[in-house]
Amino acid sequence: QVQLVESGGGLVQPGGSLRLSCAASGSIFSIWSMAWYRQAPGKQRELVANISSGGTTNYADSVKGRFTISRDNAKKTVYLQMNSLKPEDTAVYYCFTRRVPYDYWGQGTQVTVSS
Repeated sequence: QVQLVESGGGLVQPGGSLRLSCAASGSIFSIWSMAWYRQAPGKQRELVANISSGGTTNYADSVKGRFTISRDNAKKTVYLQMNSLKPEDTAVYYCFTRRVPYDYWGQGTQVTVSS
């Protein structure tokens, strides 16, 4: 029905960049709000960024100024551009959308920031 498929994770040095992608299938993507979450080992899952159907964005304080969330409605894809990466950004990153009354999650993609 609704499926989110993530890609783009990997190993990067501090100060480097990665771009995560989340491709959605199913219903009308253009009216969905989308979000990125992350979860580090031993930590709770936290909201990183979200974007409304109209393009309004919000960011966690820890990533503000470094990460950018965007969407391409024609491709049914949401992106997370991550710049100036820090070791504390290391986590599994998840794509998320809420289509009331259900929540949908991607499978997660690992981001590791290390020298």
